[in-house]
Amino acid sequence: MARFVSVSSCQFHFGFREVSPPSVTFYRRRFEVSDRRFPSISIKCSSSDPENGEDSAPSLSSSSSSSTSEVSTSDSSTYNWYTGIGGIGMLDTAYLTYLKVTGSDAFCPIGGGTCGDVLNSDYAVVFGVPLPVIGFVMYGLVTALSAELGEGNLPFGISKTNGRFALFGITTAMASASAYFLYILSTKLSGSSCLYCLVSAFLSFSLFFLSVKDVKLQEIQQVVGLQICLAIIVVASLTASYSTAQPIPSRSGDIELPYFRTEISSTSSPYAIALAKHLNSIGAKMYGAFWCSHCLEQKEMFGREAAKQLNYVECFPDGYKKGTKILKACADAGIEGFPTWIINDQVLSGEIELAELAEMSGFSLDQANAANQLQ
Repeated sequence: MARFVSVSSCQFHFGFREVSPPSVTFYRRRFEVSDRRFPSISIKCSSSDPENGEDSAPSLSSSSSSSTSEVSTSDSSTYNWYTGIGGIGMLDTAYLTYLKVTGSDAFCPIGGGTCGDVLNSDYAVVFGVPLPVIGFVMYGLVTALSAELGEGNLPFGISKTNGRFALFGITTAMASASAYFLYILSTKLSGSSCLYCLVSAFLSFSLFFLSVKDVKLQEIQQVVGLQICLAIIVVASLTASYSTAQPIPSRSGDIELPYFRTEISSTSSPYAIALAKHLNSIGAKMYGAFWCSHCLEQKEMFGREAAKQLNYVECFPDGYKKGTKILKACADAGIEGFPTWIINDQVLSGEIELAELAEMSGFSLDQANAANQLQ
């Protein structure tokens, strides 16, 4: 019998094992002398320093903790994007809801049609509910759910995986609806433009692609059938709702709008006339389009006599039809909507009250008092 001795640090551990006859000549020469076997001593060196002894374990723990922290940070960043985009969508649809409920018209976009054309059509209502209201609710759900997922505090005991699937389902429905609305806008409402609607569609698609990135491929494969069914249901529901809807008359599609002069019915006050002359004297300009209702309302604020004193630039003097380009002077000035004022190199968009125009242009109090004395 051979004896195996293990030495570790300050303690010696003795073990016994049967040493089989070595098969290699090198070991036979090392351990056999005159047919006697010497005990084989194996010494295992280890340090008694606890820092070295525990060196590897904390390293693995630290690596695992660091990896978990990176994943958590990545998830938090993704859900911050969800929350931010959802918040922008809520603002956009809230404004559209205000326009729809009050019957107001949005700021006139370049190119003819206005958001009012789209918002006042039958396509802006789904089963009697204004479409912007539905959009606001959906963006609100995305914002709230993504905020809860980011904090990891989902209500009603919902797991994070189910929360991500719910977010994926909501964004799929929103993207499907947006794609259908773009189809309606390009076919049934051809020639009408709605910048705010396009922004909402872009935000919906952005949320959908974020959710696809958030859900793993194997998870998507598990629910892809459900998502396709959801998209079909959304499109079918919208089609059923719009089955009796009629397209709105196009302002800027295939019809041609010859230029016409707008008639101003209001009478100018001495103050408005003095302000208009002052604006003209300092080089202030008002850019507009003959078909823009807001431009006409701005002129009505001044009145018939004062409007003639304004330095007004018509951006479509030859009329408008599909493909017509904006006047070069308007394009060079960077005009993006009507009416637009440029006063002392400052750009003002939309209808502006006379008092604000006076303040922006430096219309003095003495000039205003002199104009009031003439009333």
